[in-house]
Amino acid sequence: MSDDNNGYEPPRVWQWESESGGRFANINRPVAGATHDKELPVGQHPHQLYSLATPNGQKVTILFEELLACGFDEAEYDAWLIDISKGEQFSSGFVAINPNSKIPAMVDHSQAEPLRVFESGTILLYLAEKFDAFLPKAHAQRTECLNWLFWQMGAAPFLGGGFGHFYAYAPRKIRYAIDRYAMEAKRQLDVLDRELADREFIAGNDYSIADMAIWPWYGQMALGRLYEAGEFLQVESYEHVLRWARAIDSRTAVKRGRVVNRSLGKPEKQLHERHEAADIDRVLRNT
Repeated sequence: MSDDNNGYEPPRVWQWESESGGRFANINRPVAGATHDKELPVGQHPHQLYSLATPNGQKVTILFEELLACGFDEAEYDAWLIDISKGEQFSSGFVAINPNSKIPAMVDHSQAEPLRVFESGTILLYLAEKFDAFLPKAHAQRTECLNWLFWQMGAAPFLGGGFGHFYAYAPRKIRYAIDRYAMEAKRQLDVLDRELADREFIAGNDYSIADMAIWPWYGQMALGRLYEAGEFLQVESYEHVLRWARAIDSRTAVKRGRVVNRSLGKPEKQLHERHEAADIDRVLRNT
């Protein structure tokens, strides 16, 4: 791991250098808004999801598959691929449903007027309330679930945009940055491990949208699927997180939700679009 010994003296006024290097550098920019005109496709189901199988995208597809597994037929959805490496999140159609140009975003066409829902945590809460599922009804238990749902929203950027970026994607290995965010990633795993020592799921005895929000990031980190950093972070030492991660990983709906909008890996294991259950079935037969 190399040190950045040259230092950096920030200029009085920051200027954008478009060729900053690193993964996604060609699409990162300091302004919002659309870069090109393109309408979003619309399928036949009430819920139209525009996403990618990143941890943030998987949260929502896991919830959709859990709802369908529970018999909520009205939770049917079409999932359309938004390839962020190609800047598709900056199309006019996508920006119209999420001005922040981040996946996932959804439009609910079951309402009198189509309703946009963006930010993964908002989509989870919206669907849980709409179908009265995976969100406790009792005030204290509901509050605890929301505590952890919003914990994930605030914590995960340090794991992904912080540790993941500097450890796996940055064009140069900067020891200070990697050490800083590795420390924070381990602290967060320890937070979860201490809580899960006394409860089956993160908000109590019942599986909830809090687990679905946290698992794609921290559960998959514990299972060695993120950034190839399991050994570096000694994830095997978080025994309660591992127990929880494996239990959720074994759920059929989680296996199904993970593959939706997958665009990496062997072609037979990818699923760019999901329009019916059989689409996922075909991919799972190849895994």
